[in-house]
Amino acid sequence: MSDTADIAAWFTGRLPQDWFETAPAVSVDREEVVVTGRLPRPTDVPTEGGAAAARRGEAGRIARFREETRGARMRIADEAEALFGRKVAWGAACGESEELFTNLATPVMTRLRQPQRQVLDTLVDAGVARTRSEALAWCVRLVGQHQQEWIEQLREALAGVREARAAGPV
Repeated sequence: MSDTADIAAWFTGRLPQDWFETAPAVSVDREEVVVTGRLPRPTDVPTEGGAAAARRGEAGRIARFREETRGARMRIADEAEALFGRKVAWGAACGESEELFTNLATPVMTRLRQPQRQVLDTLVDAGVARTRSEALAWCVRLVGQHQQEWIEQLREALAGVREARAAGPV
């Protein structure tokens, strides 16, 4: 039981039904499972504050959820970590606001040639990032934001490869 759909199904069945408006979004990689649920928008936020007041109300709703469910979330995470062999992180979305609670920042080692190092050093020198590591993380975030459709196509192709391998000879 390590497939993303199986893990998402387990969380959907395991979590209290009154926590979220819909089934939580479950994202899985080699090290971590991130569970993000949608909370109902606060309905009693004063309207004279406009969008800023609405965002503060949403942030407050997320903070309340985080505090009130901490113990239960930790117990569920312990169960899931034992079952799936991955750390579990939590998040909540409310209206236009979304917050991830404590989640992993996993170090990744890479070897770069001088032209690639020069790109990172330019980002550091320009103040975009403090270190080469931060600059590389910035580049990865940028690719993720601007090439999402292409990355999704790659993921779909990989799923097809996995299916073909599983159906092949033993």
